[in-house]
Amino acid sequence: MGAGDSETRDGWAPAPGRGTAPHSRVAASPEAAALLRTLRAEHGPLMFHQSGGCCDGSSPMCYPAGEFRTGAADVHLGDLRIGAPDPVPVWMSRAQYEYWSHTHLTIDVVPGRGSGFSLEAPTGRRFIIRSRLLTEEETVALS
Repeated sequence: MGAGDSETRDGWAPAPGRGTAPHSRVAASPEAAALLRTLRAEHGPLMFHQSGGCCDGSSPMCYPAGEFRTGAADVHLGDLRIGAPDPVPVWMSRAQYEYWSHTHLTIDVVPGRGSGFSLEAPTGRRFIIRSRLLTEEETVALS
């Protein structure tokens, strides 16, 4: 499945507000949240950056918080609440955001090897993005 796929896995579908603030641009699947808690226990606070590159560059990349420098060329999409003391901020390059601004992104995890730079790479699992269009209500609330 590609980044734009909105199909569900094992019957789980991200619903507006489920596990997140009432209206948000980002969420984590239960499986992704569990892996993030494991990675947090090993590496400390975490962050994500979603770039617009090709190959693994279009995958969400998980780093120790602050290891990837963000700035004016990035947009803070929101924070993932994963059941840990610190939320996990999610960033996207501003250029990529222009294409994705109308979507809700759910970070999920699947079997497979991810990028060597993302913290989950040695686990045999990789983070992916599942997307759906924002509802009209969400679009208004997030404007």
